[in-house]
Amino acid sequence: MHSSLNRIQAVFGFFTTVALVVSALAAVSVLFFPADETNASVQLKNVQVVKGRPHYYSTKREEYAQFRFDLDADLSPLFNWNTKQLFVYVYATYSSSENPDSQVRLSESIIWDTIIPATPSPYSWEILKDKVIALLPAAVLSDSVAAAQRNAKRHAKPPKKAKNKKATGVLRLRGQKGKYQVSDITGRLAERQNVTLHVGWNVQPWVGALFWAPGTGAVPRTAGTIVSSEPFAFPEEKTAAEKRAKEAAEEAEKVKVEKAKAEQASV
Repeated sequence: MHSSLNRIQAVFGFFTTVALVVSALAAVSVLFFPADETNASVQLKNVQVVKGRPHYYSTKREEYAQFRFDLDADLSPLFNWNTKQLFVYVYATYSSSENPDSQVRLSESIIWDTIIPATPSPYSWEILKDKVIALLPAAVLSDSVAAAQRNAKRHAKPPKKAKNKKATGVLRLRGQKGKYQVSDITGRLAERQNVTLHVGWNVQPWVGALFWAPGTGAVPRTAGTIVSSEPFAFPEEKTAAEKRAKEAAEEAEKVKVEKAKAEQASV
């Protein structure tokens, strides 16, 4: 009745129950860390529409858009003791139809993203492991580990003082180029109306559910304040615009020459 196997099963069952309860409490505890002060603002810097192959695996030439934008964001309130990392992204919304009055749902395309890891805790596994290894005598460690430690100490550089170090989750980007191009299933994007840039994020905790809250308030007190860009239109396709400008310049030069000839004839 009280064999070793029964005792192991009882201990394991108790441990599993405690782990699940602690995990549930950890997941719910994030509700006590409000993130109302979260704010993000994105503004368009430049946009071009080019005709070609948007990426290496594209099999056809089509129009695609390239963006540059300014981003100001303070997402530090989203970081708490249960936050592992934050996935931040900028996405563009635009009409799926070439008809400006169409009621078709807007298309969404991510143009840039990044992952912001949380600041390592002094009680994290990696830091605790390094502290324990540092306390072990060299005789206990393998020759390779000891040699690696000596080599690391020999080549270690004194830490530099950070100047104006930003808090975790603070982004200040100017003229940032998008990582991804935007294309459409029709292959045409030029002069498409009502294009807007937005900011979104995904909080990835150590324990608990992932939640997306780009200003939606899907999780209580995490909506924050988001300022999207002013609506704009995709410009004319770059090659066509250059061709039009060249034709306009040639026409102006032609008019200038004809005017000069007329003046000479009048003299």
